Amino acid sequence: MNPKRKLFLILWSAGMAGVLSFLFVNLSELIAHFPMPAGVEKPEITPLFKLLSVLQPAIIVSISVLVGVTLASKVGLSSPVAEALAGGGQAKMAFARQFIPGIVGGLAGGIAIVVIAMIWKPFLPPEIVTRIGELGKLLPIPTRLLYGGVTEEILLRWGLMTLILWLPWRFLQKGQGKPKPAFIVGAIVVSSVIFGLGHLPIAFVFIPEGNLALTTYVIIANSAFGLIAGYLYWKKGLESAMIAHMLTHVLMLTATFLGAYF
Repeated sequence: MNPKRKLFLILWSAGMAGVLSFLFVNLSELIAHFPMPAGVEKPEITPLFKLLSVLQPAIIVSISVLVGVTLASKVGLSSPVAEALAGGGQAKMAFARQFIPGIVGGLAGGIAIVVIAMIWKPFLPPEIVTRIGELGKLLPIPTRLLYGGVTEEILLRWGLMTLILWLPWRFLQKGQGKPKPAFIVGAIVVSSVIFGLGHLPIAFVFIPEGNLALTTYVIIANSAFGLIAGYLYWKKGLESAMIAHMLTHVLMLTATFLGAYF
């Protein structure tokens, strides 16, 4: 099989594992927290409903993987482990090079998000704090690790950040040489802010009473981690960002258990 096609299948399978992990979510209990408009009945959770709930993210994952496979190597970005697997290289050695940076990044990301939460928590109404904690408990650990740690990195780093970097490199730099540092920094920052903004719709769906404090917390906390993940993707590779993302979720869960997080 062509290495590019094999790389696509490897990363697509990894991304879909995260998408399918949503089947572990108790949708009935989750929807019970969803404030439906007046006169609108809550949907019945059927197998077809569950299938449709993963169809859209599956399409977005496919597009993101294709973008990364097509453009990442052009701008010096990579997924070392997946590329080693696709090309018959030494995947274990590639993973070893990703592991320590990912752990360091995960520690930094987890601490940063917990500290930001501790700073913002006094400005959030008690009912919002309670709602955030309740919703956090509805997401199973496999979903947090697989979707948050793997799928979101494929979407935001492999797909989006790669595209954001490729555009100025292709049209302003004429596709010549390595991307300018300003383009790389811009891609990291813009993709991080989009990562933060992307969490707002789901936040306000389940917490419609949200206020400015909630908005700024969601954007700043997620963007802060996005900067770390973007840097890791640039300097080390996609898998280091995945490792960091998964560890960040572990630290957030630990902080919740210790009462230092929502």
